[in-house]
Amino acid sequence: MFARAREIDTEQPPSRLGRALRVHGLVEMDGELTVDGTVLGRINALRLHLSAESRVEGDVVAQEVHVEGRFSGRIFAQHVVVESSAHITGRIFHNTVSVAQGARIDGRMPWRPPSYFSTLTQLPETRL
Repeated sequence: MFARAREIDTEQPPSRLGRALRVHGLVEMDGELTVDGTVLGRINALRLHLSAESRVEGDVVAQEVHVEGRFSGRIFAQHVVVESSAHITGRIFHNTVSVAQGARIDGRMPWRPPSYFSTLTQLPETRL
């Protein structure tokens, strides 16, 4: 995902999943995606913004993730920003992370070197 994303034209206009939209399954985006609605599944994007109205359950793979809404699952991103309105349950695999005062995180935030993301071709299995 990451190796391919670097080859994509980053000048594409951003895309948006509206508040009334509910997606089940895989969402793949070669550029920037803003989610205002609900996604139950996996999101692959170059840059991802989860707005304050968003609700995402599943896995996220991106270079940059900005979280304002509700997220449950795993985030795999080199750079992650967690805003004060965010409520996250799960894991954030990151190289850099910024967490605003007031954000709620129930889980772990394991650090990974940049090489981890550039060689990430398959997500690790979840342990029960």
